[in-house]
Order: sequence, then C-alpha cells, then structure tokens
Amino acid sequence: MGLNDQWMQRDLAVLWHPCTQMKDHERLPLVPIRSASGVWLEDFDGKRYLDAVSSWWVNVFGHANPRIGDRIKAQLDQLEHVMLAGFTHPPVIELSERLAAITPEGLSRVFYADNGSSGIEVALKMSHHYWINSGQPGKKRFVTLTNSYHGETVAAMSVGDVALFTDTYKALLLDTLKVPSPDCYLRPEGASWEEHSRAMFAHMEQCLAEHHREVAAVIVEPLIQGAGGMRMYHPVYLQLLREACDRYGVHLIHDEIAVGFGRTGTLFACEQAGITPDFLVLSKALTGGYLPMAAVLTTDTVYAAFYDDYATLRAFLHSHTYTGNPLACAAALATLDIFEQDNVIEANKALAARMASATEHLRDHPHVAEVRQTGMALAIEMVRDKDSKEPYPWQERRGLRVYQHALERGALLRPLGNVVYFLPPYVITPEQIDFLAEVATQGIDIATRESVSVAVDADLYPGFRDPG
Repeated sequence: MGLNDQWMQRDLAVLWHPCTQMKDHERLPLVPIRSASGVWLEDFDGKRYLDAVSSWWVNVFGHANPRIGDRIKAQLDQLEHVMLAGFTHPPVIELSERLAAITPEGLSRVFYADNGSSGIEVALKMSHHYWINSGQPGKKRFVTLTNSYHGETVAAMSVGDVALFTDTYKALLLDTLKVPSPDCYLRPEGASWEEHSRAMFAHMEQCLAEHHREVAAVIVEPLIQGAGGMRMYHPVYLQLLREACDRYGVHLIHDEIAVGFGRTGTLFACEQAGITPDFLVLSKALTGGYLPMAAVLTTDTVYAAFYDDYATLRAFLHSHTYTGNPLACAAALATLDIFEQDNVIEANKALAARMASATEHLRDHPHVAEVRQTGMALAIEMVRDKDSKEPYPWQERRGLRVYQHALERGALLRPLGNVVYFLPPYVITPEQIDFLAEVATQGIDIATRESVSVAVDADLYPGFRDPG
C-alpha cells in the first residue's frame, strides 16, 4: 500500500469531510496532500496538481508564499493571541487602518469574525440591531437574490437561495424576501449584460417599494454569484440598488467574501459601480488563504447608533473567541503588502486576457452554452442542448468526468454542477493557464459524449456543487 493509500485509509476511519457524500469515497479516492508551492499541490506519491480553484477561492498569492509565511512566523514569536474585548494589539490596529484606507470611502469601522459565514451573521445582526437602536424595530427582514449563496450558518443560509444547501433546513430559516437575480446567463437573445441587468432591477424596485418599512437590508454578492454557478451580472445593477436603498431607507450589504481582493478585476467589486455599501463583508483572500478571518466594514453612522452609556443596552454584544487574531492579522497585512507593492491588479489584466483567449474556442463547443468572465473568474457552462440551454440533469453529475480527467492530468478543477470554472491564484503563468484550458477542453469533451455511461459513475463525484 502506497503512502497516498495509507493516509486515505486513516482519514476515512475518522474524518467527515465538508460538502461531501462520504459514501462517494468508497469508489473515489481522496487525494492526500503532502506539500504545496506556488500554484502546485503535491501528494504523497509525488504527483502534482495545479490548484485552479485557489483551494476554495482563498489562495491568491500561491502556497508557501515566503512573504506571508515569514510575517506569520515573526508574529508567532511575539504574540499568538489575546482576546479583543478590553485588549488590543498592533497587528489588528494596523490592519483595520489599512482596510479602512483601501475600501470605498465611508467604510471607517471594522468588526472581525472567524470566517465568511460568521461575517455575514455579523452584518445581518448589526443591521437589524441598528434599526432597533434607531427606533424602527419593525425593520427586521432581509432581501436577497435568487440563486445567491452567503454561507451555511442558519442566518447566512436564510439569505441564500441554492436549494442544495437550504432545502433540508427550511424549518430553521428566517423569513426573507427573494428577488429574481440579474443573472445575465438568462438574458433574452440580443440583450446586453447592461440591458438585462437594468431590466431585472424592476423586480428589486417593486420589492422595496412594497416592503421597505419592514426591510432592514438587501444583501448581494456583487457581480458574481459564486456557488450558484459563477453566474454574473453588470455593475449597473449595483448602482441602481444603492440609489434605491438610499431612497427607501434600507441598508445595503455587499458579500465580497469570494469576489473581494482583485477577483473581479478591481480590488473590490463595488468599485466597478462607484458605490459604498453600508456593510462590506470580506474573508477568504483577506489572509492570502493562510488563516481563517473575516472583516465586516461599516460606516460611522452605523457605529454611532450603538455608541451610548452601558445602561442603555445598545452595545453590539457579539463575539468570536479568535476575533482579530494576531497571526491572521499578520497574514492579512502581508497579503495587503503584496497587493500594494506588486501592482497585482494591473498584472491580473494580462492574465485575465490570457484566460479569455485560451478558452475562446470553447464558445463554439456543441455542449457549451456560454463562456463568461469577470476579471480573474471564468466559467464554462456545459449543457445538453446549446440552442435551448437545456441543462444536463444534475443527477448525472457530468462534472465528475471533468474532475477525474483533470486529476489524471495534474490539475484541481472542481466544477459547480455542470459549470467548469477557473479561479486560479494570481501567481499563475500564461503557460499554466493554457494548460488548464487544454485540460478543461479535454474533460468537457469526455463529459459531454453521448456514449458516456454517467449512471455507472454517478456515485463518484464528491459533491455536485460546493459552497466555496
């Protein structure tokens, strides 16, 4: 038995993996990773895999990046953790200052949590509590877009709309208002992204007109709905939404957990609309993929609604044990240094262009309905019928063929259902992008052949969608 098999057997004896039907692993081998460097993961048999999904969308500057690692090591010898209630420390102060400086104007206060879902919970609670403190306790519902995903804690699930993650737990969820997504994959023939996004805003306008007195906030994933299949829309929707939220007296929450820090082509997606949300939730790439951390940025207006004498009980009594952890702050500070010193956003433009050109041929593939892209995120939608966009049944798990083929060729591509996507680290090279396009093309060809016996292999694919 090889080392890979040994570690796999030890794993299966004790672990329960995320977003996985564990029975799949009776037939689909786990991949134990021994080490990683740059864009490459390496298993115990010495095989390497190009990390095309940034290890669930977090690793932007490569594995074992010495600039991030050295900053964490230096902090480790100084202060590993101290509670942030009544105490503070230099790394969290510096990080807060820098986040306030680089995010859109007006976001001046930073609250920390442990991960993306927890950050969403903070924003939802803070918005609701703001309205209570402001004498409007009836504003307690949230508006969200169909096909959205904001995490898997209960309140975060409540404002999501990917049935795979929410249907089982409906009895636990908050009563939210769902508005049709501006998803431009669904636009009419001949309509531009901007035209469709504008047209779809009518649904949001109507919802807010009817319900604004009971609505605390609207929450959106700006520009890209990630776990919903990398569906994308135009920035004009965000402009219209900001205007409407102002008119109707409703908060705007931007979930940039997945799309922040350069993924959409700008440092933050909201920059492309020229707006400032009331709450900006950041995580994933915040620490370069090194340590769990989330930051929720908000305005002085929101902050002031909680600032009062203790006896008024207006304080925001929410906490996480590892809030503002110094090691995570050190990783985040090193990540911000790289963005600042290496002109990353400009360099990414050339990489994004290479991703587009390397996959251009797939637009003509008989079973590809769309190749769509926003910045450093590119998605390829496999379909049964190109003209009607009829999807393959999810039960067939066609993504399995792409996933398996990619592993064989030395790449980690984990499709979202029938959507093959690239969200690579920003240190990827043009030649490595070409390699991914080649592997993806071969995998799509295999996955969409009529002769493929999908039913036989339906138990193999580890989760036909995953949350990122």
